[in-house]
Amino acid sequence: MAELSLRNIRKSYDNIEVLHGIDLDIGSGEFIVFVGPSGCGKSTLLRSIAGLETITSGDLVIDGERMNAVAPSKRGISMVFQSYALYPHMSVYENMAFGLRISGMPRAEIDGRVRQAAEILQLSPYLQRRPKALSGGQRQRVAIGRAIVRNPRVFLFDEPLSNLDAALRAATRIEIAKLKQSMPDVTMIYVTHDQIEAMTLADRIVVFKDGRIEQVGTPTELYRTPANIFVAQFIGSPAMNILPGKVVERREGSALCSLACGVSAEVVCAPGQFLQDEAMSIGIRPENTRIGGEDPSELTFAGTIDLVEHLGEVQILYLDLPGAKEKFLVKTDGHGLFSRNQTVKFGVDRKNVHVFRSNGDASGSL
Repeated sequence: MAELSLRNIRKSYDNIEVLHGIDLDIGSGEFIVFVGPSGCGKSTLLRSIAGLETITSGDLVIDGERMNAVAPSKRGISMVFQSYALYPHMSVYENMAFGLRISGMPRAEIDGRVRQAAEILQLSPYLQRRPKALSGGQRQRVAIGRAIVRNPRVFLFDEPLSNLDAALRAATRIEIAKLKQSMPDVTMIYVTHDQIEAMTLADRIVVFKDGRIEQVGTPTELYRTPANIFVAQFIGSPAMNILPGKVVERREGSALCSLACGVSAEVVCAPGQFLQDEAMSIGIRPENTRIGGEDPSELTFAGTIDLVEHLGEVQILYLDLPGAKEKFLVKTDGHGLFSRNQTVKFGVDRKNVHVFRSNGDASGSL
């Protein structure tokens, strides 16, 4: 078991700072997933934890011990990379055993560890095969097995599934989830840009943007209560719709807002939270819409269909709303008959509407 504490971690390359004071606590046995767009710093932070990048300033502490100057091999960490990095001339068994052999571990112990890891990862039938005789998913499992045999305190995964096709990615994701269940005391940190991996694997998700943490929380917390527009649109697929507007009247405990599509909405807010004429936005997830829009208790809209995506059990409607610059997406079941240029009405339960201030931060409710 291992607890990690990151305090004001900064990383610079020459005069360019890419990590801007990261503070994060990770508990023993947690599965933490770092997500964010390319270049946001998530892999740099992972490599800094592993010791593959030097930390410019701040403190990395594992189980109470400051690790900044500790060699990577002494940190009790195993890392699985995006590329499999297997030795092509060695068998699966030899690839998994290699690191233990060069460390001088007795042969019997090496054999026990390799065979135990192979059983966990369902690789036992392939131990004598070379990597070229394996599928991409099997090769990645060998790379994971090579990490398991070291009995690390912390597992680091750097986008391990990005080289796999969709079917293999889904299957290997399930294997990683099972691996975590079989090793409940091992702390795991996983980097991905794929929100499905994040939502299905993580105990907690850390959302990065431009070298800073935007929000930390469980998948449910990030989905239901995003801290700002960036998190709201990054978590969830399709992305949350954002409708801009402005405050047209400030009232006691509320503000009347006019949205770009011509709909008015009253926002419940604390005194002084919104200013007269302040820009604001509301967010609506495509799956929280309901075709019909006749319920007076709902926030109702009307739009013209520009495109229909048929996805089997569901359809995604791309709508043009009056005055709105972006397409508004509605997710509905796959049974309705919709066509381009058709006008549809839809409603949204007010409790599912997110309100954001002009700086993008979440605030208030309908």
